[in-house]
Amino acid sequence: MKRNKNKPYFTRLQAVGFIFSLIIISLVVRLIKLQVLDYDFLRGKGETRHLRVVTIPVHRGMITDRHGEPLAVSTPVDSIWINPKLLSQTPEQWAVLGNTLGVSRNYIADKVQKGATHEFAYLKRWAEPELANRIQALDILGVGFQSEYKRYYPTGPLAAHVVGFTNVDDIGQEGIELGFNSVLQGIPGKKRIIRDSRGRTIGDIENIRTPQPGEDLRLSIDLQLQYLAYQKLKDAIQIHEAQAGSIVILDVHTGEILAMTSQPSYNPNDYTQRQGQLYRNRSITDLFEPGSTIKPFIMGIALMLGKVTPYTFFDTTPGYLQIGRYTIHDVHNYGRIDIGTIIQKSSNVGISKVALDLDPQQFFQNFSQLEFGMSTASGFPGEVEGHLPNPNTFQKSEIARATLSFGYGLSVTALQLARAYAMIGAGGILRPASFFYQKQPTEGKFIWTKEIAHAVLTMLERVTINGGTGTQARVPGYRVAGKTGTVKKTHAGHYTKNKYIALFAGLVPVSNPRLAAVIMIDNPKKGGYYGGTIAAPIFSQIMIDAMRLLNIAPDNLQTAYGK
Repeated sequence: MKRNKNKPYFTRLQAVGFIFSLIIISLVVRLIKLQVLDYDFLRGKGETRHLRVVTIPVHRGMITDRHGEPLAVSTPVDSIWINPKLLSQTPEQWAVLGNTLGVSRNYIADKVQKGATHEFAYLKRWAEPELANRIQALDILGVGFQSEYKRYYPTGPLAAHVVGFTNVDDIGQEGIELGFNSVLQGIPGKKRIIRDSRGRTIGDIENIRTPQPGEDLRLSIDLQLQYLAYQKLKDAIQIHEAQAGSIVILDVHTGEILAMTSQPSYNPNDYTQRQGQLYRNRSITDLFEPGSTIKPFIMGIALMLGKVTPYTFFDTTPGYLQIGRYTIHDVHNYGRIDIGTIIQKSSNVGISKVALDLDPQQFFQNFSQLEFGMSTASGFPGEVEGHLPNPNTFQKSEIARATLSFGYGLSVTALQLARAYAMIGAGGILRPASFFYQKQPTEGKFIWTKEIAHAVLTMLERVTINGGTGTQARVPGYRVAGKTGTVKKTHAGHYTKNKYIALFAGLVPVSNPRLAAVIMIDNPKKGGYYGGTIAAPIFSQIMIDAMRLLNIAPDNLQTAYGK
């Protein structure tokens, strides 16, 4: 039988064809799986690797003084970030990256290691433009850049306690920056972008949310007055080796805060200086007993209740007053004096007798209307309310009423005290204290009649003329009204023997008061400790220049040239 020689060849051809058929079928199945069954999954993975939703930084609102001078501004900067997963693929680049940044290779390695499971980590926030350009020129895989805004404070420490500061994420932490963060911050935008394998943005896909910049804030602060207050307070703290101090200046007509400063101060541009004891705004957070600066308000209440007139006399002989086991002293025995002299000489005995003649309930009710022990509603974060005596104790205790009459047994802030003095200058109208520019005077409430306010103002002017305790507060060419205060400090619930607070609260010019100011010097150790010798001269130094800057006409030309 004849054998078919072509059969083995045909069999091999069939085998090869079968194998090729299996390969083609496998490819088709795989293609169907990729293009149909796994399409959504793979598309999502691809978009995850190349599409990103990024935040569009928004410009934080600017803070200015009343004249538009910038106090806080935001400047665009680049922050440098890394994708640790990508950067780990090029360890040979770590050394040059570190050298350019001014850090070691180990620092870069540590960043990569700690973020090994992440695709984003900051390498340097707020890089200088030159540095950002140098890093960008290296074109290193896994190194990217993000546009941000950095907060800058052009006036440094001058208005630091009022303006406050933001953190690295541009969120307010202190002062106006904190209290009105939601207004300043705005709303960041969002957009979808596409990036290449090196993390570089190569195109915008869509805008998801349009950024809404923050609003600008125009404060009531006058930068020139602020500088005066800052510098004079700083000098006084150094000269008298004092522990701390604060100054508040108000516009009597509007209630605007024109200047507010504290010492010690800090520069908000320097992160190392952002320490609690430095950035605390003592004018609204620190409480103190106001001492003799409270006496004019006791006299005003006595006038309001009809218990005294400007011609009423009190006998302060022999220079002290015994109430139970307590003895109230005057510096001298002033004898029989009128109520104006009680204020002029700052007689503790005289004012105590005035207070003890008042009905306790009416006394407390009228004193409470001055809003000591209450927030000024300024909106400033951290403002404290202060403290008044318990009403029941006050009405039953003669010594409680007497000690309150010369400023002990209650606690106030410098802002509260300045606001009360502004009320006297405003003809008895107590206005809200405001950190913001006011086009028109804000409405207040009448605490005293104009006649009572004028009578008290006249008494306060006697303090600054010959024979008064505040002669060093005089301002050449202007009539000045004010009151000195010298207060013993407390420690562990007891009054200290050699630590004092020196105070002066004043108004100028008397003919039409425009400015009210409070000067508080905490624990002066050199040059004395009385309010008349420590705080009053600071008032004079500030107001001499303030009258000129505000173009306020003199009302006492006889003293303009030292006459």
